[in-house]
Amino acid sequence: MDRRSYLASVAAASCAVAGCLGSTADDPADPSGVAVEPVADGLSNPWGLAFLPDDGRLVVTERDARRVVLVDRETGDQTGVEGVPTVDAAGQGGLLDVAIHPEFPAEPWVYLTYSAANDAGESTTHLGRGRLDPAAARLSDFEVLHAAEPFLDRTNHYGSRVVFGDDRRLYLTVGDREFKDFGPEHVSQDLTNDLGSILRFEPDGSIPDDNPFVDSEELSSSGSRTQSGDSDERSSSGSRATPGDGDARDPIYSYGHRNPQGLAVHPETGALWESEHGERDGDELNVIEAGGNYGWPLATYACEYGTDRPVGDSPAEHEDLVPPVYYWECGTGGFPPAGMTFYDGPIDDWRGDLFVGNLAGEYLGRFSVDGTDVTEREPLLADRGWRLRAVATAPDTGHLYAAVDAPEAPVVRLVPE
Repeated sequence: MDRRSYLASVAAASCAVAGCLGSTADDPADPSGVAVEPVADGLSNPWGLAFLPDDGRLVVTERDARRVVLVDRETGDQTGVEGVPTVDAAGQGGLLDVAIHPEFPAEPWVYLTYSAANDAGESTTHLGRGRLDPAAARLSDFEVLHAAEPFLDRTNHYGSRVVFGDDRRLYLTVGDREFKDFGPEHVSQDLTNDLGSILRFEPDGSIPDDNPFVDSEELSSSGSRTQSGDSDERSSSGSRATPGDGDARDPIYSYGHRNPQGLAVHPETGALWESEHGERDGDELNVIEAGGNYGWPLATYACEYGTDRPVGDSPAEHEDLVPPVYYWECGTGGFPPAGMTFYDGPIDDWRGDLFVGNLAGEYLGRFSVDGTDVTEREPLLADRGWRLRAVATAPDTGHLYAAVDAPEAPVVRLVPE
């Protein structure tokens, strides 16, 4: 039995026991006594979720409508926020993720990621912030903190997930914009641009002094790099593109990514976890290390679209690259991943598990985590036809929230029945 058939059989068994019904509070979501409650409906391709502290409302971004919406978690009432920046919503772009300053409301900043274009019509991933007045539903003093380099005439693979880490720094994913030159010249292996990387900032958008490539020397043509004040020379074994083309970008925290659309902080270890789209399959879960090269496209479990031809080598063949902690190799059907969160709520069997939205597979993935050992559990919310774009854990109740990626979409929460 192949993986897609296996998942379908598991989903069917779950539905037979529990019923895979619509998002109503009275219908069980799985055999373990979990109900799916509607929170809001009629949203336009919701992409990001964040919780306002001591407010009871959920902040939702709508990709295509380019709106920030405050949602009352009890009544479902929706209020549009004024002061949203200008957004280019072509292709996979639009208004994307949202994060709240960890000291809100003393620091009333709300952070947005989005695609925006320059005068030439080229676009890139942007990070900005504004002061939110929840009572007036208004963002003021909005400022662009970073525009990923370079701007390009294409509209895909923006990455764009943003979270605050355990260190109170801001982490932003940037996709590779779907460049197809699968070799050492690929943009994800080039430290002189922001593409295919995870970037790290102070809350005000400045660069932390301890970012791994701050004050790095010029990249050598031999495929190695050195850092000022560091006598260790790290060989990339040809895993770097555009040799000798300039200094590494100071915001880069890790690189060698394809299209990372999920970030989550482990509640006990503080480790930063990431989910990432492969090409044909090759999807990954990663634990992010400072300065780590995650291999795309030199080492991956993916194949080129429409073929069984591997993209690059197996990650097991590259000791200098950081391998995924979990992956779906070519031919398995993959797991096109989106947002992710660790669960710390009232359902005992789920506590400590990682939940990841699945797009094309249309279910919510659940993974047990022991250190970096990951075990995939039964799919949730299967057979509803829901592309799960974002998942988040409410800090006050621990309930799991999920946003469906569709033009007229719901946000739901999973609670003990």
